[in-house]
Amino acid sequence: MDPNFVQGLHQLLVQSTANDTVQLKAATATLNKEYYKNPACIPALASILASSPEQAVRQLAAVELRKRIAQNAGELWIQVSQDERNQIKAKLPEIVLQEPAKLVRHSAARVIAAIASIEMPLGQWNDLLPFLTQTCVSPQVAHREVGVYILYTVFENIVEGFESHLQNFFKLFESLLQDPESIEVRITSVKALGTIAQYLDIDDKNDIKAFQALLPSMINVIGQCVEAGDEAGARGLFDVLETLLILEIPILGPHIPQLVEFLLRCGANRNYENDLRVLALNALNWTVQYKKSKVQSHNLAPALLQGLMPITTEEEPEDIDEDAPSRSSLRIIDALATNLPPNQVFPALRQLIQQYFSSPDAAQRRGAMLALGVVVEGCSEFMTPLMNEVWPIVEAGLRDPDASVRKASCVAVSCLCEWLEEECVAKHQVLVPIIMELVNDPATQRTACTALDALLEIMNNVIDQYLPLIMERLAGLLDTAPNPVKSVIIGAIGSAAHASREKFLPYFQPTMDRFKHFLVLTGEGEEQELRGITMDAVGTFAEAVGKEVFRPYFGDMMKQAFDGMSLGSARLRECSFLFFGVMAKVFEDEFAPYLPSVVPALIQSLQQAEHGEDSSALANPETLSAFASGTSPQTAIKVEDFTTSNGEVIDVEDLTVDIDKMLDVNSTICIEKEIAADTIGVLIANTKSHFLPFMEQSVIELTGQLAHYYDGIRKSATDSLLEIVRTFYELSGPVEWTPGAANVGYLDPRVKELAGHVLVPLLDMYESEDNKKVVAGLCIDLAETINKVGPAFLEGRVEQIANIAMQILDQKAVCQQDPDQDEEEEAPEDSAEYDSILISSAGDLVAALATALGADFSQAFPTFFALISKYYKKNKSLSERSSAIGCLAEIIAGMKNAVTPHTQNLFELFYRALSDPEPEVQTNACFAVGLLVEHSEMDLSSQYLPLLAALQPIFHVTPDAPAPRLTARDNAVGAVARLIAKNTAAIPLDQVLPVFLEALPLKNDFLENRPVFKAIFHLFNTQPQVLSPYLDRLLQVFAYVLDPSGPDQVGDEVRAQLIRLISAINQEQPAKVQAAGLAAFV
Repeated sequence: MDPNFVQGLHQLLVQSTANDTVQLKAATATLNKEYYKNPACIPALASILASSPEQAVRQLAAVELRKRIAQNAGELWIQVSQDERNQIKAKLPEIVLQEPAKLVRHSAARVIAAIASIEMPLGQWNDLLPFLTQTCVSPQVAHREVGVYILYTVFENIVEGFESHLQNFFKLFESLLQDPESIEVRITSVKALGTIAQYLDIDDKNDIKAFQALLPSMINVIGQCVEAGDEAGARGLFDVLETLLILEIPILGPHIPQLVEFLLRCGANRNYENDLRVLALNALNWTVQYKKSKVQSHNLAPALLQGLMPITTEEEPEDIDEDAPSRSSLRIIDALATNLPPNQVFPALRQLIQQYFSSPDAAQRRGAMLALGVVVEGCSEFMTPLMNEVWPIVEAGLRDPDASVRKASCVAVSCLCEWLEEECVAKHQVLVPIIMELVNDPATQRTACTALDALLEIMNNVIDQYLPLIMERLAGLLDTAPNPVKSVIIGAIGSAAHASREKFLPYFQPTMDRFKHFLVLTGEGEEQELRGITMDAVGTFAEAVGKEVFRPYFGDMMKQAFDGMSLGSARLRECSFLFFGVMAKVFEDEFAPYLPSVVPALIQSLQQAEHGEDSSALANPETLSAFASGTSPQTAIKVEDFTTSNGEVIDVEDLTVDIDKMLDVNSTICIEKEIAADTIGVLIANTKSHFLPFMEQSVIELTGQLAHYYDGIRKSATDSLLEIVRTFYELSGPVEWTPGAANVGYLDPRVKELAGHVLVPLLDMYESEDNKKVVAGLCIDLAETINKVGPAFLEGRVEQIANIAMQILDQKAVCQQDPDQDEEEEAPEDSAEYDSILISSAGDLVAALATALGADFSQAFPTFFALISKYYKKNKSLSERSSAIGCLAEIIAGMKNAVTPHTQNLFELFYRALSDPEPEVQTNACFAVGLLVEHSEMDLSSQYLPLLAALQPIFHVTPDAPAPRLTARDNAVGAVARLIAKNTAAIPLDQVLPVFLEALPLKNDFLENRPVFKAIFHLFNTQPQVLSPYLDRLLQVFAYVLDPSGPDQVGDEVRAQLIRLISAINQEQPAKVQAAGLAAFV
């Protein structure tokens, strides 16, 4: 080794550690140019690490040594002579043990790991592991700390090849986890085990069992860190725990009850620092989400809720972005509600809510209302019949003497409006006046405006009576309220416009005048938010008043949207993209001139980095994952070095970035990209052929987003890609297709090519997709595309697409798996309400396959019938029972008479469903049994009387009955109509017709007018005398459905036939036709 080279290098390292920027830059340039490209730098750096008297220089030497060794897969290291490499390997362990400074020891340990990652896979450096094992059991605590740290860093770099040693390591860690002297040894042992866990294979039963035996000790170490107030240590260990939670091997299963109890105990202990409690509660949140089958099978929800409710009563910080135990506890209640069957969550929570709400302590009442708000999303269907018990609590909360309780009650109302629309609209006479009072109160103004916003959005049919008062009150507040309140007021005005549609016209121009100055705000923070929300509201106005009224503002508003995009704010870009989508919907072809400016902006958004332009080291999701925030399990991955595009390795210790800020920027840009991807689909659907020049690039960019780590982007990209296929098909001038697997020749070759480009990556994505919303979206999009494009879309892929539906219905899709569910365990009978959305979407996909394949679906029918019919059981949720029957009905509509061999099984199931207690299920059962009778070639005449008897109770509803009951009756009328048309002779018309005709006209489901009028026409053509006694009644019905001032109820074909029938009746009974007001149709 050249002493001059070593001395020169040492001098430059000293210069690099000086607090002088000019010196630092000069030294760095010389090091990179003259030293770091020379293999001799490696032994030289090792020598400096061993001998320099300055700690800062030794630290820098260690960091640089590791970089040079790791660079380009060990290229420089391999160029060092074998002798020198052996000397370095021999000396390094001694150097680490003798190094007095902890930071230098850690950096030197990482040098050993870097060498090991190159040498050990080649079967070299065989004496390293014995040395480490010996050091880990040294009587000297400092040696044990160093030994286990080196072992940890080695595992971070390489575990393959150690498989045969794992059992020995587990025994070693068993003692290290109990180290009597050093918490550092215990912490590092947990981290090392967390790294090993990532390499365990699901088939390594013995290794998994040995690892599981160590879990109680690992959990104890986390507890010791929390107890000692060691936030840094605890954060690292909670990261390990979160890594274990997301692994696809059943490590934690047997210990879930103890883990849940431990995390809840830590999170609830007010003696601990809030940051530590939040870490514990975040880990508990992910435990509920990732180990839900164990949480469900042990029925842990009631005990969890009991422990969480006291935490909800704690104070919340003013800053909405700041985390706190109270907010974390509410997130867990939300996770319980959305991941578990509602019968495990809501009954227990309802008791607690009642208990807490009756407390004299306002904090308890506030906690009760917030808990009620978060539970609605996952339990809305289960709560619906219980709302009579819930409303008195909500109303009392809105009138509570304490402002914090009133604010929490407004939050609860906002949630109820989102998930229980009909129930909230029914309470408008109570809710609107109370909320308007709270809008006037400065203490509750902001949350009350948010609640009003949510309520107005759903009040379409009843908003008229409130609109003048609401607009006057909100417009007045715009002049006086602070910016954050102005934002929610503007949102509420937008919702008022959305609900009132053309009735908003008198308020449109004055409101636009008031909004003008908000659209030119350029300040950051609150001003940007206000500008963005105003842009959203203006888009809603355009939809409400229509393009003719909005046209004078169109050009100027588009300019404001482009200006907003130039301000460098992801939030404003997102609002501009949404605005472009709305304008395209409203103006359609007239939007086309803006496409050359809009589409490149959307593409540019999809292509942008998610971490700001300067952090080249952080350019991929794996890197971002390395920065553990503790709020997401995806962040619980080991921190490694990052390699730049030119192969330079950047040491994590060299990075000085604001991690929280970076992750915040990251999530904001992800949402922007999600909106951008979605907007592309909206633009092509509304501008059609004008979008063609941008289609190829859009497909390429959207396809690239299917692998994105953020589920919202994957879902939006999926939606837009299949929207592009559907629109391109429309533009190809398609002929009407006929069902059948072989009927594929009608498809334009260009559409076929595009469909192939899109389907391959989409089906690939499904294979590993773990997000239920993305999979549900894919199923719905595929169903819509199959229904439109037909069997040619399925060519060569029927089995692959059918398998998606089969896996979901059988609960075997990746997104339905829980690795801790025992192999022999069946999927639990009860499921979360969210899961039923996924099942329903799979049903839509099956129905679409039947529609496209027609009779060719027969072969698959028995398999799908078995999978679908199991969702019609008493213990299944309303939506599961309803969608099961509805799906089978749609399959019959697709298969037509090919359903005949399966008639008996279907009939028995539908007959049972007719007596279901829920009208939504009865609706689908009526529709299904009617279609079965219509299409099956089996003679069902003998079943007509029992079937009519089963349908009769559904006819008995009062005019003021809830909408689902009236819809069920409309479908029962449709079913009877199909029976009449199929075999009139089997119907006792004298008994049936009075009931049948009394139920006309249909009020809710106008689609059933088709079979109804088909039956009426059939009777007029074959047995007109049976209808004579009811002629006046029938003419009234005809007048009702033909009323030009109402919506279209019958369609062109039925209308034409009906007018011909009226003309025929007029020949014989002109006075009656005249009296019914039908003269205009003669």
